[in-house]
Amino acid sequence: MSNRQRTVDRARPGVLHEDYPAWLLRTALGIPSVSGQELPVAHFLAEQMAELGFDSYVDEVGNAHGLIGPRTGPTVMLFGHIDTVPGQVPVCQVGDLLYGRGAVDAKGSIVTMICAAARTRGVRVHLIGAVGEEVAGSRGARHVLATVPPPAAVVIGEPSGWDGVCLGYKGRTGIGYEISQPPLHTSSPEPTAVERAARFAHDVQDYLRGLSPEQDDPIAFGVAAGTLIRLHGDLARAEAFLTCRVPPGFDFAALERFARGRPHTRIWVDERVPGVTRPRADPVVSQLRAAIAAQGARPTLKRKAGTSDMNTLDPWGVPMAAYGPGDAHLDHTTDEHIPLADLYRAIDVLALALPRLASQLAAASPQDLVPQQDLVPPQATASPDLLEA
Repeated sequence: MSNRQRTVDRARPGVLHEDYPAWLLRTALGIPSVSGQELPVAHFLAEQMAELGFDSYVDEVGNAHGLIGPRTGPTVMLFGHIDTVPGQVPVCQVGDLLYGRGAVDAKGSIVTMICAAARTRGVRVHLIGAVGEEVAGSRGARHVLATVPPPAAVVIGEPSGWDGVCLGYKGRTGIGYEISQPPLHTSSPEPTAVERAARFAHDVQDYLRGLSPEQDDPIAFGVAAGTLIRLHGDLARAEAFLTCRVPPGFDFAALERFARGRPHTRIWVDERVPGVTRPRADPVVSQLRAAIAAQGARPTLKRKAGTSDMNTLDPWGVPMAAYGPGDAHLDHTTDEHIPLADLYRAIDVLALALPRLASQLAAASPQDLVPQQDLVPPQATASPDLLEA
């Protein structure tokens, strides 16, 4: 197959060959982009968007931007991330399955967005492939929040499954602990430094569990939970670090007060990211659901225990939901892959939803579009069509 066939038709900007999405994803997967090393893939995607008719550029922090469509009317932002976690997953195709680090999280979503926007006519789209989502700080999303005017609506590119829509994500904070003390003999009844660090981790986990004692599922959307991800030390000095996933409305200050009330030398927090959720009536949710149904599937609504750039961009207060192909259970695994059929279905869904969403945004008054937070109290359970993952 020739290179011309594998890429866009340069004689007709914006026109895609049938296998272009698979080629674009396969090529993007072949460009490593661990957090902090995203520039090569950002420039590649910007170049591809330019060939498709976007006005594209890479900003000062490394985000890839592409703008397409008329300058009048509401702007729909398609926002995904281009960084990945570390780890090698060889890029290869086995039947319909395309393997590679980032296939699911979240280069599959970025390719879906690029291809859907290129097919859409009459809609102003601002597409962003952001850096730094997989590490604390969300540098790319925070830069956009500070420098780009709020759009009329946002679709976050994260794996929901081609027939699913994600309404919300838990929030996150990371708590670090350090203790130093005079060395003790191992026969001493006093706890060693590393024992104190282990006890601190257990105390924080117990505190979080105590906020919703009737719930025994730590990934339930209304439940806070802490995971000990690092513990090391000896008799005299030790450190521990926990990452905590928390529901909307969580009291970060109360958790920090509790942590600082334990015996310690130093306590630190890496970030405080509030949880976020949207109602089923949110315009982005509604139009994605309708487009999925038009493809013959029953839409599945989800809320997730992880965190995404949806949390960071929530202060804009505009309609927003997450959508993208792939099984989120494969995120960060050595088996990360995506069925190409799902990639193509997701492109069809988003290409159908975009003009419908733009029409709804144009016809509605601003107060009609402000989403009301659909907060889930800790004791609540999900309805049959609202899955928590």
